[in-house]
Amino acid sequence: MTTQTNTQTNMKSKAKPGAAFFRREGLAKDLIRDRWLYLMLLPGVLYFVIFKYVPMYGLVMAFQDYKPHLGIMNSPWVGLKHFNRFFSEPQFWQLFQNTALLAVYNLVFFFPLPIVLALMMNEVRREKFKRFVQTLVYVPHFVSWVVVVGVFYMLFTTEGGAVNELLYALTGHKIAFLLEPEWFRTMIVTQSIWKEIGWGTIIFLAALSGVDMQLYEAARMDGANRWRQLWHITLPAIRSTIVILLILRLGNFLDSGFEHIFLMLTPTNREVGEVFDTYVYVKGLTQSQFSYSAAVGLFKSAIGLVLVLGSNWLAKRFGQEGVY
Repeated sequence: MTTQTNTQTNMKSKAKPGAAFFRREGLAKDLIRDRWLYLMLLPGVLYFVIFKYVPMYGLVMAFQDYKPHLGIMNSPWVGLKHFNRFFSEPQFWQLFQNTALLAVYNLVFFFPLPIVLALMMNEVRREKFKRFVQTLVYVPHFVSWVVVVGVFYMLFTTEGGAVNELLYALTGHKIAFLLEPEWFRTMIVTQSIWKEIGWGTIIFLAALSGVDMQLYEAARMDGANRWRQLWHITLPAIRSTIVILLILRLGNFLDSGFEHIFLMLTPTNREVGEVFDTYVYVKGLTQSQFSYSAAVGLFKSAIGLVLVLGSNWLAKRFGQEGVY
């Protein structure tokens, strides 16, 4: 009995290297077979490695009193000094409120609109008209924020702007949309919607193209109208896509968009328009407080990480597919 047990043990120990060899050989075959797919994946991987992961090394500056002539390796460590300073700043809560409000407005008003637009375009049966509308709403995405803000300036300025001229003709009054603080967030969200709503429909249209048409035929046979088909077939079919994009959106919750906000800032609306991104620019580049600005950026990224982990956990808790 002992001899048989030893023999089985030796056979298992000999089988393990063989199994590992076959696994390696299978992986090599897969790499060779799908080499062109992996080659297409390579630029994306390199982009994230070079521009996303490698720069994370600079986050150690948040815990240092960084001196350019000493470099990151030789700059003195100060622990949480810059975080304590940031949290004790009188401006902290104002920055947090401005950034959070803009993020909530974008999430509430901007995020659902590409879904609605995709559902509307999915109902269009004339392909030429559908492609024309798609092209029309995609184009603003390729326009820079400088041009977008310039267009809105020409439309809404009190000195000859088309919108204000129309208001003056109708009411006898003009509104300083670009200067008054109460209009700042409305203008930001409106510009974001105009520029990005079409681009945001691409993923949803791709998800809608995978819905089985037989489900619609069966629903029509059961007497379901277009609204019932939309509610019971179309929306459930893209629900997982909506959840995943919402989780990813929460990861960038506090990213207000530096260029967009910076171009819209004026001395009169800075109180409601100053956000973390513009604050980092002022402190880091114009005032050369590199460690302090790195601490602010790390705090914002940590909030995004917590939101992604929390929303992914909630999605799985409610039976949806998460990001991981």
